[in-house]
Amino acid sequence: MIYYSMKPLIRVFIIFSICPINLHLQAAENLPVSKNSSGQESLVPLDVSRQNGSALRMLMGIDKNPNSSKPLSVNGTALSWHGTQSLDISIPGLEQPLTQQYIKQYSSPAGLAWLKTVTGRGKLYLPYIIKEVEDMGLPLELAYLPVIESAFLPTAISRSGAVGLWQFMKNSIHGYGMTIDDWRDDRRDFIKSTKGALKKLKDNYTYLQDWPLALAAYNAGLGAVQRAIQKAGTKDYWTLGEKKHLKQETVHYVPKFLAIASILMNPGKYGLEIEWLELPPIELIPVGKMADLRLIEEKAGIPPGVLKSLNPELIYGITPSDPRYNLKVFADHKESILTVLANKDEPLVLYYFHTIHSGDTLSALSRHYGVSVEQIKMANPGIQDRYLQLGSKIKIPALKNVGPYERPIQPSTTIAFEGTHIVQKGETLWAIALAYEVDPEVLATVNGLTLSSILREGSKLKTPIKKTGSTE
Repeated sequence: MIYYSMKPLIRVFIIFSICPINLHLQAAENLPVSKNSSGQESLVPLDVSRQNGSALRMLMGIDKNPNSSKPLSVNGTALSWHGTQSLDISIPGLEQPLTQQYIKQYSSPAGLAWLKTVTGRGKLYLPYIIKEVEDMGLPLELAYLPVIESAFLPTAISRSGAVGLWQFMKNSIHGYGMTIDDWRDDRRDFIKSTKGALKKLKDNYTYLQDWPLALAAYNAGLGAVQRAIQKAGTKDYWTLGEKKHLKQETVHYVPKFLAIASILMNPGKYGLEIEWLELPPIELIPVGKMADLRLIEEKAGIPPGVLKSLNPELIYGITPSDPRYNLKVFADHKESILTVLANKDEPLVLYYFHTIHSGDTLSALSRHYGVSVEQIKMANPGIQDRYLQLGSKIKIPALKNVGPYERPIQPSTTIAFEGTHIVQKGETLWAIALAYEVDPEVLATVNGLTLSSILREGSKLKTPIKKTGSTE
């Protein structure tokens, strides 16, 4: 079972304490160092710093006993985020001018409206993320990092091709328990990507011993931060930013995160009302075969779209035949889904039946039907491209709605600002960004504006082209 109801969590966001709260965190004084043959000190290699699984808790002073699994504490009281107090963030830098600037921006009426919408999207994922943050003994505010990474959209794609709640690049998932193949992209799996992201953040901290630097490394890469440290001769994130040793995005990344986390951990202070729905627990069930989520929902009597919302990693909404793949389901639906999956006479995948003609090749068919050659081979065991029999019929998974001689449009890996939006009276960049599911800062930058820019009625903005329907 993955997580429990959010109902008790409502109070922590609405009522804030009149007493100051200090998280019991203690930063280690020095970076882990080793000496090379010439006696010079250098940072411990990352693979060495990963060897001790409890190193982070021990270094932070959270877990004096490596066998202990107790959560963080607030004023000596065990904290499970189900209390009635507002929380201070533990990562330093809240007093920095740039952080204060972002607090001012995000606590504006438009900024608060944006945060309310984004956290509304996160209601399905936050309970699990919060539990993982607690279990790993990490600063609680890290649960809100997806706000600036993806605005809690598991299908979010950045201009550079990063995907998912935690915005992993394809080349950055190695060692973090995620798979990308013809059927799934685990960067969109909120369970696997959360585990991977928190492990990556923990690795960064274990290596750098400083949370602002660890966050900077999450954004820019550990190598880039290490080079900046060596070039500047300092391990202070804020100094690295002032001296322009970090790219501009990374300079703003940490203060922007700290500002948002501070607001969301003290919503009452800013008049932000966050409503949480009580959701059933989520469970994982093995499938072991190809199955269309829409057919499972239909036969199990589940509202359409529920399984897709829980399993956005499935590119075509079809489970892979990999026996290791587990489907995420609400506990209330588990038994009815298991009954459907157990019925071997029930077809759970739709197919096109294609009659082979002269000149047909699997590669040409894969392009036409929008599937890979491997997927066609999986549906037709033993089939070989060079020995296609004229007049024979083969099954092709109906992953997309296609017609004769049409070629499917491949999903984009970057955002193209090819649309136009005409500003209406009273509209803000924040509201327009929400409408087009794009980060407000990205929208502002593309249009040569800032978040505080005043929009003129009738002016035109470059935007992504809105999706008008789905062809799943």
